[in-house]
Amino acid sequence: MDRFDALQAFARVVEAGSFTKAAQTLHMSKTTVTQLIQQLEARLRVKLLNRTTRQVKVTADGAAYYERVVRVLADLEDADTGLSSALSTPRGRLRVDVPSPFARMILVPALPAFHARYPDIQFDLGVSDRRVDLIGDNVDCVLRGGELTDASLMARRVGELQLGVYAAPSYLERAGMPTHPRELEDAHHRVVGFLSTRTGKVAPIAMRREGEHLAVQGRYVVAVDDGNAYLAAGLAGMGVLWLPRYMAEPHAARGELAPLFGDWRFDPMPMYVAFPPNRHVSAKLRVFIDWVDELMAQSASG
Repeated sequence: MDRFDALQAFARVVEAGSFTKAAQTLHMSKTTVTQLIQQLEARLRVKLLNRTTRQVKVTADGAAYYERVVRVLADLEDADTGLSSALSTPRGRLRVDVPSPFARMILVPALPAFHARYPDIQFDLGVSDRRVDLIGDNVDCVLRGGELTDASLMARRVGELQLGVYAAPSYLERAGMPTHPRELEDAHHRVVGFLSTRTGKVAPIAMRREGEHLAVQGRYVVAVDDGNAYLAAGLAGMGVLWLPRYMAEPHAARGELAPLFGDWRFDPMPMYVAFPPNRHVSAKLRVFIDWVDELMAQSASG
C-alpha cells in the first residue's frame, strides 16, 4: 500500500462523500480507491467509513483521523513546494471556476501576465455561472459576484463591480425609451431575466435616487443562467439589461447598447474568491487570490 495514495484517497472520499467522485477527481478507478481505504483501515485496525449502497459517512474515529490527514497532506505539499524557492515560484495545478463574462473579458486576457510571473502554475479553468460544489467537484476556489450565501465557505473580497441598466437600440425603437424605472413593469416593456443558480428565480433590479428606493421586477420573454447568453439576449433586443459596466461599456461605445436611468444609482456587486474551509491555502492559491485582487483594482481604475 502506498501510504500517501491511501491518505489522499481517504481525504477525497470524506470530502466528496462518494467513492465514485473521489476516484474521478484522483484519476483512479473506484476499485483502486476502495482497496486503498480497505488497506488503510486494516493497517490502522479502525473503521474509518460506514458504507452503504446509497451513501458514505465518516465514523467518529474517521473524522478525527481526517483532521490529522488534512494537516499531513498540507505539510507534504508545503515541503514539496518549499524546495527550490517555493514562495517565489509556486507550482502545481490550480482548479478554478470563474463566471463566463469575467473569464472572457478580464481574467483570460490577463493570464499571460500571470503565467510570466508564475510559469509553473497550471490552470484547470471552469468557465460558468453555475453553482459549484467545491469539495465534490474538487475545485480549489471559485470567483463569484454577489453576496455569498454559503456560510461554510472561506472567502476573500477582492473588489466590486459597478452596475448600470442598458438596452439595445433595436429594443428602444420597438418599446420606446423609458424615463422612469417603474416603466419597466408596464405591459409593453421587457427585461432579460437572469436566473439565480441558488433559487432558480429572476432577481429584481434594485436602484435608488435621492431617497427613492425601488426594486423593479419587470417581465421577461427569456431568462438565462449564463452571463454571456444574458448579454447576447440584450444585444439582440430581447429586453433591458442590468449589467456590470465592464461588460456593457465596450458595446455602449460602439452604439450597440444605450445606458438608461443615468440619475439612478445601484449598489455595487461585491466579488469574492471562495474556497473550502478544510482546504490548505497553498502558495499557488495564495498568489492567485492576490493576483485577482490586483486585477480587480486595475479594472476599477481603468
